[in-house]
Amino acid sequence: MSGKFIIYHIPVCPFSQRIEILLALRGLTDAVEFRVVDITRPRDPELLAKTRGTTALPVLETPDGRIIKESLVILRYLDEVLPGGALRRSDPAEHAIESMLIAKEGAFVTAGYLYVMNQDRSQRAAHLDRLLGLYRGLDDFLVEHNPTGTWLFDAFGLAEAVYTPIFKRFWFLDYYEGFALPDDPAYDRVRAWRTACMAHPATGQVSEEEIVKLYYDYALGAGNGALVDGRMVSSFAFEPNWRSRPWPPREKYDGTASDAALGLVSA
Repeated sequence: MSGKFIIYHIPVCPFSQRIEILLALRGLTDAVEFRVVDITRPRDPELLAKTRGTTALPVLETPDGRIIKESLVILRYLDEVLPGGALRRSDPAEHAIESMLIAKEGAFVTAGYLYVMNQDRSQRAAHLDRLLGLYRGLDDFLVEHNPTGTWLFDAFGLAEAVYTPIFKRFWFLDYYEGFALPDDPAYDRVRAWRTACMAHPATGQVSEEEIVKLYYDYALGAGNGALVDGRMVSSFAFEPNWRSRPWPPREKYDGTASDAALGLVSA
């Protein structure tokens, strides 16, 4: 296939990192051009025309001009059309098992994001319990299908590519909510899986510092570039670069730090 694939995406988006992981595993990072969309600004009309009004990202534009939406659809499509060994399992039964695990990611993602965006102290325990219950469900699934292994099967595969970016985004829970998996056998298998996923050399596109700094506004209940009351600049702003900013305050329930204190404007 001639030409390049183009992916329009949000900076540090976990859903586009899935695709970056696939490309890293294949050694094909130049096969896709990533075009960053500034979520602090209105969408480009040209991009909206391509997506027929859809604002959700990432979006894939194929070399022949087709538009493909939804990160899991994009991931599966590229896994099939790009050269190299597929991430998905070739055995139909094994592919069904990995698909069942992937089907659990929606509730897992939602629980983590609702937890970090929660602004009601009285609801913290409920959010924690919900997320821990989902972790136990993942543990049960892994124990059922590969109790003593590291991965779901014998290697980092499609399910790992789907979950690893979420595990890394949940650094914001560690920082802003003091989250940690309990020291309990009910989490041992999923803990080992999560640790291996996050340590895999193909998954190093983001750092904890980057996630914590850029997602500060999420911890204050404002997602996708929305402005927090009393602030003029989103934590997702491109400039100043996140590396030059101080770490945000961990306490999220007492209101926002100022733009100046966050290093978003000159003091």
